[in-house]
Amino acid sequence: MSAELQQVVAQSADAADLHATVPTLLLELQTMLGSLTATVTAATERGRRPFRPTADLPTRLGELAYGMYLLADQTGIDLAQAVVTTATHLHRQAQQTQATGQNDWPFDAH
Repeated sequence: MSAELQQVVAQSADAADLHATVPTLLLELQTMLGSLTATVTAATERGRRPFRPTADLPTRLGELAYGMYLLADQTGIDLAQAVVTTATHLHRQAQQTQATGQNDWPFDAH
């Protein structure tokens, strides 16, 4: 399914002429993430209320994911494989964390 998804994104991007340079795509992803953040911030009244998914959350998440697949297509990266590799790494790291009692944020700052 993941290869199919990447192919669907590539075909729709071709049809809509959405291809752009990597820096431009990264800026667009940043904008999409900001929009998603604004949606959550508004829905929680800046964290004063518990978060409940809004009606437009699936659309915003879909747009962000689409942008990630588009970036992957433009850079020749198999995004599904990259996600599986990350998940495998995080799973191993979680096992090590449980063994050592460490509880840090699992992503390295690069």
